[in-house]
Amino acid sequence: MTSALPYALVATDLDGTLLRSDGTVGARTRAALDGLAARGGQHVVVTGRSVAWTRPVLTALGYTGLAVCGQGGQVYDAGARRELTSYSLDRDVARQALAAIEARTGPLALAADEEGLEGAVLAGPGYRPDPLDGLPVVPTDVNGLWATPVRKFYVQHPRFDENRLHEIASRLAGHLVSIAIAGPGEIEILPLGLSKATGIAHVADLLGRSGADCIAFGDMPNDASLLAWAGYAVAMGNAHPDIKALADEVAPSNDDEGVAAVLERIVGTC
Repeated sequence: MTSALPYALVATDLDGTLLRSDGTVGARTRAALDGLAARGGQHVVVTGRSVAWTRPVLTALGYTGLAVCGQGGQVYDAGARRELTSYSLDRDVARQALAAIEARTGPLALAADEEGLEGAVLAGPGYRPDPLDGLPVVPTDVNGLWATPVRKFYVQHPRFDENRLHEIASRLAGHLVSIAIAGPGEIEILPLGLSKATGIAHVADLLGRSGADCIAFGDMPNDASLLAWAGYAVAMGNAHPDIKALADEVAPSNDDEGVAAVLERIVGTC
C-alpha cells in the first residue's frame, strides 16, 4: 500500500459506468486501472449483477481481486473463485412484500436470482429479460420461481416505470425488504438492509481500508449508497439525475471512458 494515492481504493459499478454501451472496457480505462495497481491502489467492482453474470467481465479484465455482486448480496474472491459472503432472501417475507405491492398495482412480472456461483435468473411468465448479453436466464412457471433459494427478485409491471414502481414498493413493502432501481423498467427486491454500501464496507474492512480511502463511480439509483459511503463520489455523465445531484463530481459518460478521465487526474494513473 502507498500513502501517495489520495484514494487508494477505487470502487466502480459495471453497467453504465466501467463498461461502455457495447459491454466492453476501453483501452484508456484498462491503462488507468493498471496504473492504479502499479501505484499500490486497489480496484473493487461493485455491481448489481450476480457472480454468474459478473464472472465473464472479470475474466476479460484479468481481475483477481474481491468483487461485490448482487447489490451487496455476494462478496466474491475472483482469484480463488469462491464466495466469501452470500445473503438469501427469505421467501416468506418476499411473498408478503410482493403481495402488498400487487394489491396496489395488480399482477407483476417476476424473475428470481438463484443462489450459488452458477445461479441462473429464473424468468417467470411475462418477464422481459435484460437485453445485456450474458444474463443466464432460464424460463420457468410461477411455481418455479419459489422452488430454490434465491438472493433477490426482479420485478416489472406492464404500465409503471421503475420510478413509479419503486415509489409504490417502498411505501408498501419498504419495512420488509430493500428495494433498488438498477436499470430501466424494473426494480429489485432484496433482503432488508442490504445495499452496495454494506458490500463495499465489508470488502474495505477485509482490505484494511475505510470509506475515506475510496473514490466511487456509479450511474444508477442503486449506486447511491455506494457513493454516499465513499470519501469521493463520482457520477457518470450518463447517470440518473438523482446520482448526479449527490455526487462530488460528474465525469464524462461511460462511452467516453469517464472512469479513466477522473483516475488520470485525481489518482494520477496514466
